[in-house]
Amino acid sequence: MARSTGTGGAPPGVDREVPGLIVKFGDYPLHHGGVGAIRSLGRLGIPMYAITEDRYTPAALSRYLRRAFVWPTTGTEAPERLVEGLLRIGRRIGRPTVLVPTDEEAAVLIAEHQDALAGPFLFPKVDAGLPRRLASKQGLHDLCGEHGIPSPAAAFPQSYDDIVRFAEKARFPVVAKNREAFVRRERPAVNGTTKITTPEGLLALARHWGERPGVILQEYLPREEAEDWIVHAYFDQDSTPLALFTGVKVRSWPPHAGMTAHAYVVDNPELADLAARFIKQIGFTGIIDLDLRFDRRDGRYKLLDFNPRMGAQFRLFENEAGVDVVRALHLDLTGRPVPDGEQRAGHRYVVENIDLPALIAYRRSGYTTPHAPARASGTELAWFAGDDLRPFFTMLARFVRPGSKHLYRLWRTNRRGRGAGSG
Repeated sequence: MARSTGTGGAPPGVDREVPGLIVKFGDYPLHHGGVGAIRSLGRLGIPMYAITEDRYTPAALSRYLRRAFVWPTTGTEAPERLVEGLLRIGRRIGRPTVLVPTDEEAAVLIAEHQDALAGPFLFPKVDAGLPRRLASKQGLHDLCGEHGIPSPAAAFPQSYDDIVRFAEKARFPVVAKNREAFVRRERPAVNGTTKITTPEGLLALARHWGERPGVILQEYLPREEAEDWIVHAYFDQDSTPLALFTGVKVRSWPPHAGMTAHAYVVDNPELADLAARFIKQIGFTGIIDLDLRFDRRDGRYKLLDFNPRMGAQFRLFENEAGVDVVRALHLDLTGRPVPDGEQRAGHRYVVENIDLPALIAYRRSGYTTPHAPARASGTELAWFAGDDLRPFFTMLARFVRPGSKHLYRLWRTNRRGRGAGSG
């Protein structure tokens, strides 16, 4: 089986005088997406910088990183403080730099403070309020309704009493998610997407959500009747896709509700067209990461999440010209053409530290992915790369204790949501 490190097929005409900066807010040092972006641009000879929690994160130790700016943040800081911190970093880099946000908070902050950041930094110009609306579960639900994009039925309770009334009428299971960017950092109601199988389980969780619960309660699409798909793309200033990819998610962690652990590139023209039409309608510019679930009961793709930034698993996707969404971003913002090409159909992506527990869970769930190829045409590993080994070993060293504890906490959260005696 072929294994890719992403070093071949580099797109021509890259501007190596323009650096890239990985922007992240919050404490999540084991982030393979940031490492992937550093490698993707660094392999082209582009100077790479990153904001890191400390000097010993996997990203900070990549051979392709020129400098780590150690800046521990929580994502709850005042926007003015975060903007000033970015401007400080910009002055230290000393030349216009492409910003690569890896979380919703960073994407929203950049969009809402474009005037202040435009001098030292390069980023897609977008309607200032759009990324916040897309990152909000309620905002996205409303946009889907406005533009005729299928999405799961959802409720947005404003009080505990609203949740009680919802529990009396709702069909279970339901899914609970944190509603807003930034708020999920300050007052998280749940640790990620949480499946809740009984009214009692919902009410037990809701007692800890405060007077104004920052959650969305969403229709659960049965995994036995569904298939999870992802779309990653980069759209230019006219909301035209310069790179657009589709794939199917085989496993995630937590199961069926979390980060991609194992996925394949699969051509899906219908899904690509749906995504391109939606982006054109709302006028978005930049990188997107969409999660959709194909509901076999009605034959529709339902949009679950819209991340207005690079997705952690973006390195799954690359076209024949060597372009992924981060490379497309850098090429476009530096005035270079973005080479076209077919996506690497059949390629797969594996996140080593979470795919093993996901594999065990999925073997017991009965979930199938009919569109996944029987054999992969090549494999991209999230952490291990022969030309950049330190991030992998750093991940292992840091993952064993806190990583296991984190996985256990996610599992426990989902177990509590199932309700007493539900198994």
